[in-house]
Amino acid sequence: MSDGPQLADYDMGRSTSEVESDDTEQPSAPAPRRRRGRRIALIVSLVVVLLVGGGLIAGGLYYRSVESSIDRVDAFTDVPEESRPEVVAKGAMNFMILGSDSRDPESTGGSRSDTIILVHLPKDRESAQLISIPRDTWIPIPLSKEGRGGRDAKINAAYAWGGPPLMVQTVEKFTGVRIDHVAMVDFAGFKEIVDALGGIEIDVEQSFTSTHSLNKNGRREFRKGRQTMDGAAALDYARERYSFADGDFARIRHQQQVIKAILDKAASGGTLSSPTKLNSFVRATASSVAVDKSMSLVDLAMELRHLRGGNLAFSTCPVKGTGRVGTESVVFADMAKAKVLFDAVRRDSVPEILSAGK
Repeated sequence: MSDGPQLADYDMGRSTSEVESDDTEQPSAPAPRRRRGRRIALIVSLVVVLLVGGGLIAGGLYYRSVESSIDRVDAFTDVPEESRPEVVAKGAMNFMILGSDSRDPESTGGSRSDTIILVHLPKDRESAQLISIPRDTWIPIPLSKEGRGGRDAKINAAYAWGGPPLMVQTVEKFTGVRIDHVAMVDFAGFKEIVDALGGIEIDVEQSFTSTHSLNKNGRREFRKGRQTMDGAAALDYARERYSFADGDFARIRHQQQVIKAILDKAASGGTLSSPTKLNSFVRATASSVAVDKSMSLVDLAMELRHLRGGNLAFSTCPVKGTGRVGTESVVFADMAKAKVLFDAVRRDSVPEILSAGK
């Protein structure tokens, strides 16, 4: 695997429209940090805790050594404590997953397609709720330590203006949910992870053609129905949006499908029972994941080793629809419904989360 753009470069949230419409607030480019083999798997933080959990008894020290090589990011130091939501449900855990696609063919001029997912782990750890927040959601962005932001913008602008700390502030202000941990992943990297699993099973909702495919001709045909996808096909499937009337919302649904399929295949596809496969998979993911300084994937794995795809509930932040603000195409959140959903998260009320997210 070759070197590539780093999530730590703090530019993944910058959209093309923001670069074009706001030249005065472009962040200064930090010195690039290159790391060998950086290809972070889709939602690798969840996949790794599942897999590592299955092998901890036999190889606890080994996996501790693997975790010691994981990249760490400072996600909370610059977040003012007085602005943070209070902890309502002690014992529950909330973490934010920030995903980008550094090899997305749509990416031009430094822009990247990115994903924001709030993951709620109830106190009993019997399930997990994953709530996707559309990247174009138009909300207030707090002022960063460097003086950027402080105005309404697309939610993904927070990362460009202030890195993980401003993203934490923004999501906490929007949801009222206190973020305990942050994981950063690169969608382009899950190609290798899916291939390591021998492919995944996906039920395609409708036939369509991807016009930004990894194939040489840039096209890939998907037929309606259940099928096995290798890494390249899964990546094409999860990144396509132009073939659907609801655009980015279809892409969110497909990303959620792929997350569940990866977890199910990892748990049932022979990976856990094969030391060679387990070693290869864990090394491929753990060597690339970036998490906040206090997050322990191994400890979390002990708590979540029983989870499977059936224990996951997926939802998307409620929205009123799309529109334009100036020259920008944006998504307008349904604040009333969003409040019900995120209040349920704060209270660790699983039934309310499921009903509010429908």
